[in-house]
Amino acid sequence: MRCPFCGHDDTQVKDSRPTEDNTAIRRRRYCVNCGARFTTFERVQLRELTVLKKTGQREPFDREKLARSMRIALRKRPVDPDRLEQVINGMVRRLESSGESEIKVDTIGELVMDSLATLDQVGYVRFASVYRNFREAKDFEEFITDELGTDTAGSSE
Repeated sequence: MRCPFCGHDDTQVKDSRPTEDNTAIRRRRYCVNCGARFTTFERVQLRELTVLKKTGQREPFDREKLARSMRIALRKRPVDPDRLEQVINGMVRRLESSGESEIKVDTIGELVMDSLATLDQVGYVRFASVYRNFREAKDFEEFITDELGTDTAGSSE
């Protein structure tokens, strides 16, 4: 494993242990060149996934990109990071075991929406506002009324 600090190719594993949910191996590593310590995670990958974008472009599936978008939607929300990690692992497993090696970006977006809806309603609305490209306040109002079944305050209908 290459050192992320100095780029040296020779690093040593100092400690290995499973993560709390037993879906990965956490390895503490030490660089023999610069002495830096860092952590890597080893996960099972059932198949190589490719994301098919709306433009027709293809790119390799990036678990971290998925996790980052969910973390942004849940920023400053009372969601346990371990719970979020479990949800992300479940989503990735579902995608890998779907039998498809090419996944449409819309499929991933809807999977994230479904997961966020059960995790945190505010995070769900935040993600939806970007994913569905809300342009004005009434877009939020319509989404909340239609998707969450909630009547918004101040509605004069």
